[in-house]
Amino acid sequence: QVQFVESGGGLVQPGGSLRLSCTVSGIIFRLTVMGWYRQGPGKQRELVASISSDGSTNYADSVKGRFTISRTNARNTVYLQMNILKPEDTAVYYCNFKQGTLWSQSWGQGTQVTVSS
Repeated sequence: QVQFVESGGGLVQPGGSLRLSCTVSGIIFRLTVMGWYRQGPGKQRELVASISSDGSTNYADSVKGRFTISRTNARNTVYLQMNILKPEDTAVYYCNFKQGTLWSQSWGQGTQVTVSS
């Protein structure tokens, strides 16, 4: 079955940076669209960034210019570099993958990101 190991979260001050990592097993990673979701307190889970197998990327408007998604296929790992963090970026961050045209309903434990002074 699919397993996700997300890491890299923590407490950071506004304006700071963090780099999240997610290593995935159980899929053909190099052929799969990967994404990062987040769920803030009292909010629905939202897609913040995605990267296709050819490296093309998409971002939510709220993170454009601040977040960068990347992948290393040899390590089955997807990354999210987060810069100029804001308190509203506080959330649990999850990675996920696409099955055909739909995002998987399998989720890992996520990694907590807290932006606070």
